[in-house]
Amino acid sequence: MTTPNPARIRGRILTPQGFIDGSIEAGADGRVARIEGVAVALDAARDTRQPLILPGFVDLHVHGGGGHDIMEGGQAAARVAELHACHGTTAMLATTMTAPMSDLVTAFAALTGVAQRRGPRAARVLGVHLEGPFINPGKLGAQPNYARPVNPDEIRRLHAMAPIRLITLAPETAGNMDVIESLCAAGYRVQIGHTLGSYEDGVRALAHGAGGFTHLFNAMTGMHHREPGMVGAALAHATYSEIIPDLLHAHVGAIRVALRAIPCLYCVTDSTAAAGMPDGDYKLGRHKVTKCLGGVRLADGTLAGSTLTMDQALRNLVDELGLDLADASRRTATHAADYLGATDRGRLHTGAWADWVVLDRDLQLTDVFVEGVSIEFAHAG
Repeated sequence: MTTPNPARIRGRILTPQGFIDGSIEAGADGRVARIEGVAVALDAARDTRQPLILPGFVDLHVHGGGGHDIMEGGQAAARVAELHACHGTTAMLATTMTAPMSDLVTAFAALTGVAQRRGPRAARVLGVHLEGPFINPGKLGAQPNYARPVNPDEIRRLHAMAPIRLITLAPETAGNMDVIESLCAAGYRVQIGHTLGSYEDGVRALAHGAGGFTHLFNAMTGMHHREPGMVGAALAHATYSEIIPDLLHAHVGAIRVALRAIPCLYCVTDSTAAAGMPDGDYKLGRHKVTKCLGGVRLADGTLAGSTLTMDQALRNLVDELGLDLADASRRTATHAADYLGATDRGRLHTGAWADWVVLDRDLQLTDVFVEGVSIEFAHAG
């Protein structure tokens, strides 16, 4: 197998210092070797027929796509990573469901190789987001009912198979609050979700080291002016939080509130096997879900993940919420990478991974580069 030629492309490039009109080049090591150009005003960045070049998207909450569900095991995760790469995601976390340990072992066994080796047309799988099983059984959302308190032995066994980067838990569940500090000390990112906890529980969890919130507003206690709930704790105290900007999981007005309150609010898709697929029935862990009218639901109507892709998330932020392109890019790439500690992704500068998306002025993707190679180039080769 021959090594692809390093990529070089010209256009309006978003760097940490702002847009430039120039060129970006990847080295043979898959990292950015050179960026050259002259500064361009933000409000003029799209006023051109040149390509727009932004950091590749980073998605920390991916259950599936292209008809495949992470919990299936086998080749599912590899296919999911390919589907999302076609929509601009260059790095992601494979996200598991609340399930019996045997199901999790099946999923993790398949993730071992995917986390070590990236397919030629796939996003880089940085590890696993363990969304449950350490959640509140009274706030399952679309999670199957296998919730249980944190079990460090389960975590160690699974982590030995594939790297766990992020753990969602309900801090009010018996014993969970007490293990947050030790989980963080062991190198896991801990965030709060699927919770019936109070505002006070949220504040305590953050003080113990929890770093953020899982799909803000969804599957957590809402905010009331006399009982602020977990949403209130997030809005008052969080630096980081996920949000699903598919305009179904959260009203535009609620997203605006979160944007004002949480400095590093970042986007996730919470995508299911139905992403990139026609309407119909799909799997989400042990659940059957139905895609219809742009959403994914259980039989009782409960939202069950999404069909969102990150390129659409970017367009929603710009076109529906009015964010400028640089801010939208931070919320689809940079903040998530920073939250995970992957500071060589989610931005374009010399030495960072050469992950970028190429868009036209309507923010439609024309190419995606993962670690310096076009996924279309890889396909052709």
